[in-house]
Amino acid sequence: MSQYTLNVRGRFEAAHQLTSYQGRPEPVHGHSWRVEAELVAAELDGEGMAYDFVAIKRALDGILARFHHRHLNEVPPFDRLSPTTERIAHHLFDELHAALPDAPLLQVTVWEGPDCSATYRP
Repeated sequence: MSQYTLNVRGRFEAAHQLTSYQGRPEPVHGHSWRVEAELVAAELDGEGMAYDFVAIKRALDGILARFHHRHLNEVPPFDRLSPTTERIAHHLFDELHAALPDAPLLQVTVWEGPDCSATYRP
């Protein structure tokens, strides 16, 4: 089966603190976060696109704006959940899916640095 895969990236700078890392809170520290949304489609629309990159990028950037230059532990839902990279990926998937409910969103990957990432795929 043929399919098209789209990848759209965004980024933000933010601090966080895991609330229970090996049994205790870790020190507050920051990351240059990178987010990648991956979409898949079996067919193209009438304009030859699987989905509009502009719409995806606009939605993703809008979602990420509320985290930029913030302490994630103060931004809902991470004011009550430890902001692990896994939870951030899940949250961003849910937010992007809500913003673009008809988009064929497959997964969201969050990089907390150049070498470590977490991917959420329902």
